Amino acid sequence: MPSLTNDTDRARIATRVRALTANATPRWGRMTVAQMLAHCADALRNATGELPIAVRALPFAQTRLVKWLMIDVVPFPKGAPTAPELLRKDVVDIEPERAALLALLERFASAHAPVSWAPHPLFGALTPAEWGRLAHKHLDHHLRQFGV
Repeated sequence: MPSLTNDTDRARIATRVRALTANATPRWGRMTVAQMLAHCADALRNATGELPIAVRALPFAQTRLVKWLMIDVVPFPKGAPTAPELLRKDVVDIEPERAALLALLERFASAHAPVSWAPHPLFGALTPAEWGRLAHKHLDHHLRQFGV
């Protein structure tokens, strides 16, 4: 399973982030490219603890089986709900958001060493390996949303 903790996988994601254009139209959803980049950056900030988000009280989502299914098996559904803290409407320029996301990709990789990873808003506590796979899957989902 691809992971942001893998140098090759992370480099491929970074290449796709660089390929985005400001006028790309989404294949689904309502986010602009700039909003999607900010959303993805904020999701990485959540993982590393820079953007704390309260865990929602859905204990079934925090079971080992559900985490495995959602992280490793089932594709992300188009239009799936997200934490409101990860939706920013105030961004319009993609370049600062692209630069922030690319920098966060590298910080995410360096944070793979023993650190205190934040809980996921839905899945609760995740291992560093789970965070790496989930973050890659999330970024891949949104990059496909915009055709890259």
